[in-house]
Amino acid sequence: MKKKDLEEFRKLLNAQLQDLLHQAGDTVSGMSVQKESFPDPTDRASAETDRNFILRIRDRESKLIKKVKKALERIDNGTFGVCEECGEDISIARLKARPVTTQCIECKTKQEAMEKALGI
Repeated sequence: MKKKDLEEFRKLLNAQLQDLLHQAGDTVSGMSVQKESFPDPTDRASAETDRNFILRIRDRESKLIKKVKKALERIDNGTFGVCEECGEDISIARLKARPVTTQCIECKTKQEAMEKALGI
């Protein structure tokens, strides 16, 4: 992969990482603020449902943060854009769509087919 392409992906991943970290910080500060007390059990249940939904989203974002950091490490060690399964180059189009990917489209398709067959 060209050095210019790697730098573009580094910028993209760093921007994504900063955005995710900012959102995580907002969630933490928002949850530390004293919440209203709800006399109506339905209102309380609705608020708890909303809170749980936000926590699930943040959990997914936490996992994405780890993937972004690993992708940045792969850029640093020269393995970014190389499929972990077959060792072939991952297409630029795939990397633009999902810069944290570690597999080429063929290997990912095989993995998903295997997971589907096993019921995972």
